[in-house]
Amino acid sequence: METAIRHSVIIPVFNEEAVVNETYRRLTKVMESIGEPYELLFINDGSRDRTAEIIETITVEDNHVKLLNFSRNFGHQIAITAGMDYALGDTIIIIDADLQDPPELIPQMVEKWKEGYEVIYAKRIKRKGESLFKKWSAALFYRTLRASTEVNIPVDTGDFRLMDRKVCEAMRSIREKNRFVRGLVSWVGFRQTAIEYVRDERFAGETKYPLKKMIRLSMNGILSFSYKPLKLAMYLGFLISFASFVALVVTLYLKLFTANTIPGWTSIMDCLLLLNGITLTILGILGEYVGRIYDETKNRPLYILRSQKNVHQPQVSEGER
Repeated sequence: METAIRHSVIIPVFNEEAVVNETYRRLTKVMESIGEPYELLFINDGSRDRTAEIIETITVEDNHVKLLNFSRNFGHQIAITAGMDYALGDTIIIIDADLQDPPELIPQMVEKWKEGYEVIYAKRIKRKGESLFKKWSAALFYRTLRASTEVNIPVDTGDFRLMDRKVCEAMRSIREKNRFVRGLVSWVGFRQTAIEYVRDERFAGETKYPLKKMIRLSMNGILSFSYKPLKLAMYLGFLISFASFVALVVTLYLKLFTANTIPGWTSIMDCLLLLNGITLTILGILGEYVGRIYDETKNRPLYILRSQKNVHQPQVSEGER
């Protein structure tokens, strides 16, 4: 009879051949030290290097290790979702493969879970090996997100966290396409606490979150949990309309009651360019919301698997994926 899994560790990977062996070694050492049944569930998000091949070799040697191979790159947040769909443990631990988030924190998370907490997230107090721009933009994003939404999403936290089985079940019921997992974990609630840590430099390889992907993730976070961009667009429209009305009154007064007029067309063109720019920005905000509605109505699966190793049947049906 197969032993019930106590802890499931979800590790999304994308072109991580330089680090995946070390990730496996450190995670195995940590999970063995806990002394309870576990699984390491790697989700290969369409890697184009030898990442999948390396993990497949490990699955033959160690049945604790399991692998989901996506048919293409579906994205980091979708890879985490797939891991939750297939995870069997009483706890579900999410950690990236780059080792910036230390696996050695997992036993502390497990202890907090045994104290009764249902979500234990890791909060960064320092970020090593990152540029000033990356640190500044990350701090700005988290604080903008906190100010924009009524959901209490902790600042300076990533996806590195432990969740109780009941939290994972709640997350599985949420199948929206443009996902921001750490925000969804906050939205579902339950008893949550933090563990502080210093984030290390990447062990090897290059970041898989360049500026373009960071901007997209930021937009998903803000637009998925707040309508304030729409409200700001409306308030901006009211403000510009009021300013235009005042300018019209001033212009009529100068024309009818004084000898002064405002000559030239440069100021008119400047105003038109400004107003057209604001209009296009507002349309862009509306387009982002409408695009998300369109994505949901298509009802496509979140991901498609090409192959799998050592994996049981998913905890959600094919249609729900």
